[in-house]
Amino acid sequence: MAKFNIGFSFIIVLAVSCSIEKVNLSPVTESFLTGQGQSKTIQTGYSTKKNLIIYSSEISNLIATFPKFKNEAVNKEVANLKYHLKEYIGAMEAYNINGLDRSYRKYEQSYKKIQSLRKQLKPDEDQVLNRYLVRIKTNISLLESNFPKDSLSSSKN
Repeated sequence: MAKFNIGFSFIIVLAVSCSIEKVNLSPVTESFLTGQGQSKTIQTGYSTKKNLIIYSSEISNLIATFPKFKNEAVNKEVANLKYHLKEYIGAMEAYNINGLDRSYRKYEQSYKKIQSLRKQLKPDEDQVLNRYLVRIKTNISLLESNFPKDSLSSSKN
């Protein structure tokens, strides 16, 4: 009989501990617990942060795999571009708006200089460089569109 009571109580404890909580379908309780309209901003903030991580990691990967070219002037300017992109990503992570704008302007200057130096490259190297520059510019544009510029629209979680 003792074995039956222990076994029976074990089953009851197991059943109670594995049961789910009662679902409350009342909209009043839900709005009280989550705050009025707050759940949408959290989801938007998460989605935005996820996109920022994706695009900035894509830029970091492009920086790491950027090829060397036979033209030293192009290589020097590519090194400057990489540096300014790293500054840009760092300013974005630190939410430094002034640093972000400054590094973006320097990135644009370096980008334009590389565009003018591309004429000195062979067609194969020019295509490779163009492929990298297009991917970088696309990801920068996507970062710019996802990054909130004012402190009121950002939700730091």
